[in-house]
Amino acid sequence: MVQIFVRDNNVDQALKALKKKMQREGSFREMKRHVHYEKPSEKRARQKAEAVRRARKLARKRAQREGLLPAPKPRGR
Repeated sequence: MVQIFVRDNNVDQALKALKKKMQREGSFREMKRHVHYEKPSEKRARQKAEAVRRARKLARKRAQREGLLPAPKPRGR
C-alpha cells in the first residue's frame, strides 16, 4: 500500500508523488491492465512480447558493455 503525506495543503505535489511511487511500484500499469478483461491468448501474447523486449534490451546493454555498439546519446533537457 502506497502512503503519501500532504504537506501544507499542497495536493498537486502529493498527487505527483503518488503517481511517481505507483509507476515505480508497477501498480499503475497493473491498474490499467485490469480495466478490461484480457483473454488468456492476449495475455500470453503480451507476456511473450514483454519477454522479447526485455531480452533485446539486455542484449543491447551487453553489446554496449563489450564495445560492439556505441553508447547511447545523452538526452538534452
